[in-house]
Amino acid sequence: MPWLEIFGWAGSILVVWSLTLGRVLRFRWMNLTGSLVAAIYNGVIEVWPFMAMNAVIVVINIYWLTRLYRERHDEAVYEVVPVRAGDGYLKRVLAVHADDIAATHPGFRAELLDDGNRHAWLVVRGDETVGVTVVRDAGDGEGVVELDWVSPRFRDFTPGEFVHRRSGIFEDLGLRRVVVERPAKHLQEYLTRVGFVPDGDRWVRAV
Repeated sequence: MPWLEIFGWAGSILVVWSLTLGRVLRFRWMNLTGSLVAAIYNGVIEVWPFMAMNAVIVVINIYWLTRLYRERHDEAVYEVVPVRAGDGYLKRVLAVHADDIAATHPGFRAELLDDGNRHAWLVVRGDETVGVTVVRDAGDGEGVVELDWVSPRFRDFTPGEFVHRRSGIFEDLGLRRVVVERPAKHLQEYLTRVGFVPDGDRWVRAV
């Protein structure tokens, strides 16, 4: 198979593969790469309608990537909404995403939300819920983060920063520090970015 044909097939495979991805950022990057390869291939073999189509897709992907990166830290895009820990909508979100939450936060127990000792917030982007945070009041000004979950679509971003850095929600509750007990390895880089520091087997952030 000539190298040029291999190049063209690679572009097609990347475009199709991108459609199977659930994460917004990864989808856009892979779709951009595939459509760019396809545009170049169709230009070389002079199939102009398909070259034009893929070139337009490249421009569309660049637009959305630029917008996604620009909005990832924008408080006007992401909003932290407090909800009662036993709220019906919150329970629905947790139930729909139960398998993913169990995989990423295996110690979280949704059945404890009704005990009156927990606070919960949703991180929303427009009308889409992209994250959930649940904190248990441990007394003495300390809150224990039991859940800091982000939907798979937005896991390449850090919408949790709007809870931990900018919303002022913990100050409003009178907490002086928040802690994450024995976080998994995949969470530690994120915790560092939002201001936590390791303290033994737990990570702590002063409020």
